[in-house]
Amino acid sequence: MTNGEFSEADSGASHDRPSAVRGSLIHGPMSDRFDEILTPEALAFVADLHRAFDGRRRELLAARQARQAELSAGGMLGFLPETEEIRRGDWQVAPPAFGLEDRRVEITGPVDRKMTINALNSGAKVWLADFEDANSPTWENNLNGQLNLRSALDREIDFESGGKSYALRPDEELATIVVRPRGWHLDEKHLTVDGRPVSASLFDFALYFFHNARRLLAKGKGPYFYLPKIESHLEARLWNDVFVAAQNALGLPLGTVRATVLIETYPAAFEMEEILYELRDHSAGLNAGRWDYLFSVIKKFRTRGREFLLPERNTVTMTAPFMRAYTELLVRTCHKRGAHAIGGMAAFIPSRRDPEVNAVALEKVRADKTRESGDGFDGSWVAHPDLVPICKEVFDGVLGDRPNQLDRLREDVSVTAEDLLSVSKTPGEITETGLRSNVDVALRYLAAWMGGSGAVAIHNLMEDAATAEISRSQIWQWIHNDIELADTHEVVTKELVERIIDEELAKIRTEPIWDENLFAQATALFKEVALDDDFAEFLTLPAYSQMP
Repeated sequence: MTNGEFSEADSGASHDRPSAVRGSLIHGPMSDRFDEILTPEALAFVADLHRAFDGRRRELLAARQARQAELSAGGMLGFLPETEEIRRGDWQVAPPAFGLEDRRVEITGPVDRKMTINALNSGAKVWLADFEDANSPTWENNLNGQLNLRSALDREIDFESGGKSYALRPDEELATIVVRPRGWHLDEKHLTVDGRPVSASLFDFALYFFHNARRLLAKGKGPYFYLPKIESHLEARLWNDVFVAAQNALGLPLGTVRATVLIETYPAAFEMEEILYELRDHSAGLNAGRWDYLFSVIKKFRTRGREFLLPERNTVTMTAPFMRAYTELLVRTCHKRGAHAIGGMAAFIPSRRDPEVNAVALEKVRADKTRESGDGFDGSWVAHPDLVPICKEVFDGVLGDRPNQLDRLREDVSVTAEDLLSVSKTPGEITETGLRSNVDVALRYLAAWMGGSGAVAIHNLMEDAATAEISRSQIWQWIHNDIELADTHEVVTKELVERIIDEELAKIRTEPIWDENLFAQATALFKEVALDDDFAEFLTLPAYSQMP
């Protein structure tokens, strides 16, 4: 399903039911307790936001396509001349909100019950409660996630599995919840208003905000968000206008909402100051979303030959010149404007069974967090509770008793557009081993995603949708540039990739995770997004259309 298109086949028509709100129709089953989230008042709130803002959303998505056409025709990214006055201006974002002053360790993960409890208990300062890349967006996952968040705020959540019981620790300060809704490009097909599917961004945001904003304020915190996949300051302006409308509708003070923007698209790296400016009364900073950033680099310049060709994904480190430019500019920009700079994901999963694997993982995490804290970041992400202590230890060593290092302005940093664009200086090779890894990881991830799991442990790494996006987009780019593999000297072709797909599937078939139906779906989807001549903007668009 492409954005803005909707059919009865997509809707799951057997579940269609009118809601109590004029013009709104629910297309998903009303499972146990879903009526507690999809109340008439909450649905009216979603419908009002949809009617007010969906037209602008679709215009901005069209602007993305126009910009892509310009880049494909030979255009280039750069700092915007029309916003130079903003970059030269003397302004600051709002001071950090309560619960967001100290963000030295943030844990990320989907909004299932077990993760909700483990993340809040983890000792991290912040939990990124993810409806986006770490969440397989089934109707059940999305609605249960909303229930889990509300129950967690009321301290009424527990979970049992494998003879173990999970519950929130009583009388202890829990991690501050920061919700990541889905991106502007995605629809929520299970709810339509006036015949159109609502924006998945507005659906996720509105339900959490409506049910929990006052709960959070009563606890001295507020409704805080991470905003994904933004490509321009105009998209940030749309979010800001949504926040203003939502606060006005519930009679809440402006500035109650705070949002951290992930700089995870290539165009956004050239508009960091403008994005902060648009959200300045609601801004909580920027995050270096490194994996999606690599995907965006490939996607935006996929037709430009070898000028923007990356080596295999596992060899692209944060010390590559164009990645150093990106992260140093992010810290400089944030601290110049009084905003937090949050580092990227440590995806390694500690092994409690293999000390050698564990030692390697922990050393890589330590090195990554040492670099970030030394560069001036105020905190960073981990994907597993066992990594919270090491991240905290590293940032404690730099911060001490200070909540952040906003006073470290990094005035030594001077990054040009050419620095951000210096992809060709990235060291590394493209090998059959790397090609096989891309195929293997993407197939495993997509099978799990289609089965309802969005955060997947693969080869001691916690993978999400960004991993699959990088994997498939690299293969697409290699095929269209006749890349010769460094170790075998074979040229990457569709036929070679199809052979490797068959060989990797044969290996996976011997493992306990094998599911004939899910891997058949994953294989068909992977071939569509990696081997077709037309490049799918996001693999989650065709994948979501296959979900019931």
